[in-house]
Amino acid sequence: MEIWINPACSKCRSAVQLLDAEGAEYTVRRYLEDVPSPDEIRTVLDRLGLEPWDITRTQEADAKELGLKKWPREAGSRERWISALAEHPKLIQRPIITADDGTAVVGRTDEAVRDALGR
Repeated sequence: MEIWINPACSKCRSAVQLLDAEGAEYTVRRYLEDVPSPDEIRTVLDRLGLEPWDITRTQEADAKELGLKKWPREAGSRERWISALAEHPKLIQRPIITADDGTAVVGRTDEAVRDALGR
């Protein structure tokens, strides 16, 4: 199991605390320092069953600067979104937990973190 976190994020810290309390074995990836490649983002999206716009933090300054809210949310724009996430990792929703069964969850709630633990 791996968790992508920003240590400054309270949701990330809560998820790590819950994983620790449950005795989970996991690896921490500080994704702002160890930026995921476009291929890694594609893999995580597949595991999540989501599209890149579904995990994009559109309220971030970078998102506003790029004008992401106006970008099309369609298959033809998918690679443009993935490139933006790879170039601006702050835009990636957090934390993301990749579960042992090959799936992933966005662990913003205790329920979602527990869901990842049960997989």
